[in-house]
Amino acid sequence: MNPVIARPLRSLQRNILAGIITIGPLFVTWLVFSFVLGSLAKAGLPLVQLLAAIFPGDWLARPWMQSVLAVLLTLAVLSVLGRVTSLVIGRQALGLFESTLERLPFVTKVYTSVRQLLDSMMAKKDTNQRIVLVDFPIAGQKSIGFLTRTLMDAHTGEELAAVLLPNAINPTSAFLQLLPLSRVTMTDLTMEQAMSMLMTGGAVAPESLVFSHPDALAEKAGPVLTRPRS
Repeated sequence: MNPVIARPLRSLQRNILAGIITIGPLFVTWLVFSFVLGSLAKAGLPLVQLLAAIFPGDWLARPWMQSVLAVLLTLAVLSVLGRVTSLVIGRQALGLFESTLERLPFVTKVYTSVRQLLDSMMAKKDTNQRIVLVDFPIAGQKSIGFLTRTLMDAHTGEELAAVLLPNAINPTSAFLQLLPLSRVTMTDLTMEQAMSMLMTGGAVAPESLVFSHPDALAEKAGPVLTRPRS
């Protein structure tokens, strides 16, 4: 290729790559916020349409105004709901609501599973120890996982771990692995650090982390030799 043409093309490629690197995080952030705001607007839109029917007016019929009011109303409802459920009467009402859901065979399974997962993910106690590494997809290759709970093998009594392995870039899709707890490597990662690594494909990560299992390090070091006493 003619050097006169090749040099501008290489410069153009570098500029395009730099532009992608610059706009990439902003684009991903916009996608996340647009999804969250769109969900909030969709949830509050029926209430806004009801208000528009009760109080007719041109300003309330505008689509952008309906979207803004829908988001604000949904946030207000969530805030009030959270405040009410934190009170004694609210907890009793929530308990009555959950006992009603237990009578619905399929609904109770989904609701209970999601509720337990959210409670486990939001728990503040030992939060750092819930971020683990497991050998996946093959031995020697580690994947970040969330230790959701521990259980026992009914035959051997061995302690097992239920580990959720979210996919990088798209953590809404994940694998559920059941494996011996002895094969799980506990890390010092926080929830924020783990999510940053997943969302950025490892580009945003701490300088160091616990990678090797203590038992593996002990086996690699070998037995400790002691000098016999004279």
